[in-house]
Amino acid sequence: MTGTRITARGLNRSTLARQLLLRRETLDAAEGVRRVVALQAQQPASPYVALWNRLAAFDPAGLDAAFRDHRVVKATMMRLTLHAVHADDHPAFREAMHPVVRASRLGGRFTASGLTAADADALAPRLLEFADRPRTTAECEAWLGDQLGAPPKAGAWWGLRQYTPLLHAPTAPPWSFGHRPSYIAPRTGPVRTDPAASAASLLTLVQRYLSGFGPASVADVAQFAMVTRTRARAALADLAGGLERLVGPEGEELFDLPEALRPDGAEPAPPRLMAMWDSVLLAYADRGRVLPEAYRRTVIRANGDVLPTLLVDGYVAGVWRPVAGGVEVTAFHPLPDEAWEGIAAEARSLVGFLADREPEVYRRYGHWWSRLPDATVRVLPGG
Repeated sequence: MTGTRITARGLNRSTLARQLLLRRETLDAAEGVRRVVALQAQQPASPYVALWNRLAAFDPAGLDAAFRDHRVVKATMMRLTLHAVHADDHPAFREAMHPVVRASRLGGRFTASGLTAADADALAPRLLEFADRPRTTAECEAWLGDQLGAPPKAGAWWGLRQYTPLLHAPTAPPWSFGHRPSYIAPRTGPVRTDPAASAASLLTLVQRYLSGFGPASVADVAQFAMVTRTRARAALADLAGGLERLVGPEGEELFDLPEALRPDGAEPAPPRLMAMWDSVLLAYADRGRVLPEAYRRTVIRANGDVLPTLLVDGYVAGVWRPVAGGVEVTAFHPLPDEAWEGIAAEARSLVGFLADREPEVYRRYGHWWSRLPDATVRVLPGG
């Protein structure tokens, strides 16, 4: 295999640079989201904490406004999970994901309700018309019952709400979205569902993925988009004339955009207190780029929860949670004093950031801390 060789540390630093984790950048919220391509958004606070890690003097009100004005949107997309993306990216991302969404959400659980995929195709445009303004789950289920002439059976709304390219509408403070979602149609017009449009949009998705997460392998692309490796390989082949090929640390073939940021690995990486489900932990088939294999099962729980992590020198070194008086940091291996000093500064900043929003963010996930391995635990004060 020929091509520029890149080391494991070079891959790590390339990811951190493109994800704005080597230094905080001075960008508004919408442009920050555009730069990092996609933020995991299963938990309402996480896009905010993710941008706090990435943007200088980040004001959460800016992301509130971006969600409210539809410059940043939240919807089910890659890996069939909720992501926050720039509104300009949403149509192509959703079109690329359409075959996956259709196959996964219009199967057995949906058809057990008595509906078919053809019924979903007929209902989806009408649901988008109904969602010309924010609609609660109760309103949508009542609408579906009116369409069907009877209350919908279990599975009907579950499948239809994810198959239809609805956005989540902001509902409540402190993080724009509560745990009871409302839905609204995109302002960018209908999402194309024909195979040609999906294939073309996958090319756009792959290019955007590489811009924010490259270099990447076929397996990485497939993991991020939740498409088959055959589709990922075909997309990369179609883009081959505009991509650079590299050789990874294990001799694997990697793809990247020409002249993309690729630090040589010598750059220092400051400590970071990362959000739950941060995208850098989940965007690759080989998560060892940022998450050492020894810690993977501790950080990514069997039910899918991904704990808020501590990055030291660019790699996961522990987890964190807010506690009375500050931030409790659990380090999985010994850290030097200078690392603890940097972590303490981040903790003070994070406590101030959370103070007016949700000082005990992620509290509902605290049960995982009783299951952590023996490690060094410090409570770092805020203020």
